[in-house]
Amino acid sequence: MELNGVPLHPLVVHAVVVLGPLAALTGLVYAAVPKWRWLLRWPLVVLAVVAAGASVLATQSGEALLESRPELAPIVEDHEESGELMRNVALGYAVLSALAAWALGGVSALASGKGARETRFGVPVAVLLAVGAVALLVTAYLAGDSGARAVWG
Repeated sequence: MELNGVPLHPLVVHAVVVLGPLAALTGLVYAAVPKWRWLLRWPLVVLAVVAAGASVLATQSGEALLESRPELAPIVEDHEESGELMRNVALGYAVLSALAAWALGGVSALASGKGARETRFGVPVAVLLAVGAVALLVTAYLAGDSGARAVWG
């Protein structure tokens, strides 16, 4: 996979490096600050879904890059495993963020308060979202660090 002769993987990785941690930090704030939930609900879901999509594309483009340059296999073995783990965590986090958007209603943006709701799953979902956010941050770091070590030594 290439874009104007440049392998797609290093280009897509930049989206993952920015959007993954941003989605995770948004999730941490969403879980911890109920007053901001009305504002962060859709940005959280969109960021998580786009980050998951970018991580899937990064994994696929990384595999295509490895197929075109098989001599890199011993160098990128750790990075490949970390990238696949991050992809799986990002996909799970996207599901968690959608669940949190439903379960953690919080206050409403409307002056009337209509639309504000809480479910009985609020606290467990907030904890799951926070754990998922930390997992996403950790796996993003591990994948990025192993990729940088593979490229830069």
